[in-house]
Amino acid sequence: MKNTLFKLGAVAAASFAFATPAFAQEAASDAVGGGTAYILNTLLFLIGGFLVMWMAAGFAMLEAGLVRTKNVSTQCLKNIGLYSIAGLMFWVIGYNIAYPGFAEGSLGLFGINGTAYAMQGVGEADLDTGYSVASDWFFQMVFCATTASIVSGTLAERIKIVPFFIFVTVLTAVIYPVVVSWEWGGGYLDSVWGFSDFAGSTLVHSTGGWAALVGALILGPRLGRYTADGRVNVFPGSNIPLATLGTFILWLGWFGFNGASQLAMGTVGDVSDVSKIFVNTNMAACAGVVVAIIATQLRYGKADVTMALNGALAGLVAITAEPLAPTVGQSIVIGGIGGILPVVVVPILDKLKIDDVVGAIPVHLCAGIFGTLAVAWAGDATFVGQLVGVLLTMVWVSVASGILWFVLKATVGLRPSEEIELAGLDLAEVGVEAYPGLANQA
Repeated sequence: MKNTLFKLGAVAAASFAFATPAFAQEAASDAVGGGTAYILNTLLFLIGGFLVMWMAAGFAMLEAGLVRTKNVSTQCLKNIGLYSIAGLMFWVIGYNIAYPGFAEGSLGLFGINGTAYAMQGVGEADLDTGYSVASDWFFQMVFCATTASIVSGTLAERIKIVPFFIFVTVLTAVIYPVVVSWEWGGGYLDSVWGFSDFAGSTLVHSTGGWAALVGALILGPRLGRYTADGRVNVFPGSNIPLATLGTFILWLGWFGFNGASQLAMGTVGDVSDVSKIFVNTNMAACAGVVVAIIATQLRYGKADVTMALNGALAGLVAITAEPLAPTVGQSIVIGGIGGILPVVVVPILDKLKIDDVVGAIPVHLCAGIFGTLAVAWAGDATFVGQLVGVLLTMVWVSVASGILWFVLKATVGLRPSEEIELAGLDLAEVGVEAYPGLANQA
């Protein structure tokens, strides 16, 4: 019996000895086969895409928690509506503008040379692309919807639903895709200036931030927000736990936002990079929260939970322009600086009587600009190239949004009557109260 066991052990040991080199050789290989790489790359797009889609829920809950009770249903409708409009418009025209395949010799300023996505073989597998076309479109579409979500929060509680949805239609069909074409579509900023925006600090977040800022200027503040003698009336949110949940949902979704922007998972190097992106993204958000808590404690004598929430988001926005190249230490610095921006910028906006209900302008616009410029420090880009990208985006989005906001104001009108605004938009615009009988009519 012992002799038999010894022989079996010897055979097993020999088999392991012969198998080990083959195993080591396989582990050392950096890439997988074409079909497997295609599957893994497509899976990265799909997982990243549904995580970013889940961010739509995060925006909805954040906004629902930070607006007053009488406007919660309206914000919920706006968020599910804008996501759906973005999906339709990016399919009809937006994707075509964003990724046009610029003709040789063109300036790459406006994407008009592409083939409409609707005309492509969506269900066909083409191994030459390295991923399925449908997975790429889905991943790009949810980014488009994120841009519109930023505008929703800033203009909450005093804009009618119809003009808002019209604005979202144009934003997602044309304004945002043009910006995308300049960088991710291989256009002017990418080919001429070497502009770098890994996952969209400028292309997504600053674009939404500029559109929101211009809208806030044209729309004006909520009734009673600012008094004639310069005082700022604080309108408490309806549900801080809900806003906190929304922030955690956004934080989770950001791993798809940044991680899947690696755009490949078919090699050992790609997977390692995705892992590093996850760590840097998380640490930037952590730093943003801690800095915001410390800053508000020092400034006001007590920590502000809403600033802590926005500190997390601002840290995330700041690292989004380059979440791979920085060290963990650099990511913490970038996120920490992002986290202090809402604490500094919100009082400035109030002094200027710019009413930003959820703090989207300091979070998405200001932190987006900072994060984009920080790539020159922690990534592979020049400060001048990054600055040109920021300024060109500012000019295009501000002018295009301003024209559209003014046209809407002159035609369908932007604001409800004072009576409706004071009573809350839920009854007039939606007809359904989020918390029946509990609406604050102040």
